[in-house]
Amino acid sequence: MALESIHSEERVQTAAKPQGDVIVVEDLWRTYDMGSEQQVQALRGVSMRIKHNEYVAIMGPSGSGKSTLMNLIGCLDTPSQGRYWLNGQLVSELDDDQLARIRNKEIGFVFQTFNLLSRATALHNVELPLIYNGTPAAARLERAKESLTDVGLETRMYHKPNELSGGQRQRVAIARALVNRPSIILADEPTGNLDPTTSLDIVRLLDRINRTGTTIVMATHDDEIVDQLRKRVVELNNGELIRDQHRGVYGAQR
Repeated sequence: MALESIHSEERVQTAAKPQGDVIVVEDLWRTYDMGSEQQVQALRGVSMRIKHNEYVAIMGPSGSGKSTLMNLIGCLDTPSQGRYWLNGQLVSELDDDQLARIRNKEIGFVFQTFNLLSRATALHNVELPLIYNGTPAAARLERAKESLTDVGLETRMYHKPNELSGGQRQRVAIARALVNRPSIILADEPTGNLDPTTSLDIVRLLDRINRTGTTIVMATHDDEIVDQLRKRVVELNNGELIRDQHRGVYGAQR
């Protein structure tokens, strides 16, 4: 092996070692083949670290790469180049089955469109991840009720999505993301379908969850909400990381 390759390997391995980092990405690239020898570089050498208990907003215009980065962090996709560690485990080289196990254990997802079963109650929607991982019925019922109570929906457990407001539906989605007690919540435009007041309520709920020890990574285009939260902001453009700024309690710009 060439000396340059050995040194490169050493640098990559060293990046995973510092304690306190739940997410470490090093030189992450994602290339999509579009046919006729055309390629789209969705991510271009992104490197960043996210510590346990951080609340990070990923921002950028359409096509900036933020959704691609969220998919890679969420183990929904694999990088074309580079490495990704989640809680100290190198996941960028795992196969699909291994990625699925990591997703189920470590990550809770919240989506813009809620992704709730329309004919199921809030309680059953929240139970679903526990059904998939084989949790016994009594235990999953208790945990689903506890999760809905945590997001303020203890009186709406048996309502179906069409009987809930948009904000309540997103709270159900957040309860579902929490029910497996993940170390990370990935929220992809969680306020995109909500009015400004409800949006702020949802982001404050995520802030409260963050204060209990859960890492939050939120993709958003809403500058106003991010400004009010005063959290860390990572900004992408054309697949490159162009800003990484800590606000409020995290101090000055890096």
